[in-house]
Amino acid sequence: MSHDEWHVVEFENELALGAATKSLYRRDLVAFFEWSNQSSVTSPAAVTRLVIRRYLVSLAERDLAARTVARKMAALRRYFRWALQRGLIEVDPTAGISTPRGASKLPRVLAADDLAQLLDEPAGGVTSTATRLDSTTRDDLIVELLYGSGIRVSELCSMDVDSVDLTGGKITVWGKGSKQRAVPMTEPAVRVARRWIQQDRQKFIDSAGSPQGDAFEPDALLYNSRGKRLSPRDVRRVLDRRSPVPTHPHALRHTFATHLLDGGADLRVVQELLGHSDLATTQIYTHVSRERLRSVYDSTHPRA
Repeated sequence: MSHDEWHVVEFENELALGAATKSLYRRDLVAFFEWSNQSSVTSPAAVTRLVIRRYLVSLAERDLAARTVARKMAALRRYFRWALQRGLIEVDPTAGISTPRGASKLPRVLAADDLAQLLDEPAGGVTSTATRLDSTTRDDLIVELLYGSGIRVSELCSMDVDSVDLTGGKITVWGKGSKQRAVPMTEPAVRVARRWIQQDRQKFIDSAGSPQGDAFEPDALLYNSRGKRLSPRDVRRVLDRRSPVPTHPHALRHTFATHLLDGGADLRVVQELLGHSDLATTQIYTHVSRERLRSVYDSTHPRA
């Protein structure tokens, strides 16, 4: 179906969000548009509060999780606020409508032993020709940057060689909303990055048999075994192979932030390092730190 009446492309082009978030918004909005069209509501101006409430009822009848419903409603709120600003509607139909909130879930922080094994003593082995020798350096760099610099996996995968400043010990990444920031590198990350860039990267490219033409990106920092720029799925495979426990790439970012706060880092410094636009997003890690402190207290104090 056509979504011209809903101005979808125009809305997406003005969203200052990352590609993954945009994709979620698009999926949630298209689902609402298709549902609305079945009810003969074919434009944003025709959407009323009653339409929104009926849509929420239809979601409830599908037994969707509260977090899922809340996410879908967040997409609608953002869309209709935008439509109001653009003069496409006169009243925001989502204003004042409450939605169920999903249970707050604290980010997972890796245990010290699991983190040490992931960084220094990876479990498992490698099998394919393209990932025997030189991939060890590449995989070391992946883990060191995710944990040592706390970057998102999407930021890691989009990095080019010139994103790394070996002399200054920092990397430049493009975060959500196309915001650029510089993040420090740990000493181990600098060492492995130097080895990868100056020695093993070209060997890996040669052994991988890089694709020709547009498929090969010569400036990419990291490649997969097919010679293409590393993807988030490739990163997950690396962690699955190295980690003693199932580990999502974002767990390393959570662990980075929590360890900084445990060590006394200022919350706003952590916010800047993580690239969060809202301090409230960073504050969840203070809850994690308090949970960890309580756990240590309970397990070590004689009268706890």
